[in-house]
Amino acid sequence: MRDRKATLMLLAWAVAMAATLGALFIGEVMGQMPCTLCWYQRIAMFPLALILGVAAYRHDADAWRYALPLAVAGLALAGYHSLQYSGLLPAPIIPCQASGPSCSGEGMLILGVPIPYLSTLAFAIITALLLPLSRKSA
Repeated sequence: MRDRKATLMLLAWAVAMAATLGALFIGEVMGQMPCTLCWYQRIAMFPLALILGVAAYRHDADAWRYALPLAVAGLALAGYHSLQYSGLLPAPIIPCQASGPSCSGEGMLILGVPIPYLSTLAFAIITALLLPLSRKSA
């Protein structure tokens, strides 16, 4: 069972690292400033990369207690952002500056997938990987 827990934690860390590095690449290399909701999602994702990395290294399956609330909060934010992007929620997406980016612009696609959807997917995967660790039988 310990191997299963370690594998789940390692996979969750890998997703968090990929999302963190992707966000940094988009901002620092591509030069795209994140919108306000993207910033909030980064606030949830960046610590996950650190927490899950330390947990995977130390084989600490109990770290789900710290990571799961961040993942669920990020999932809620990313889900809300995705609903805005899709037009199901009519609220406008607020850029960081008056001249800031719009997440609905063409430049906000990675491999043809909108950034809010990628964020939702990353948080959903992390949440799904951490949930079994929260059960005693995991």
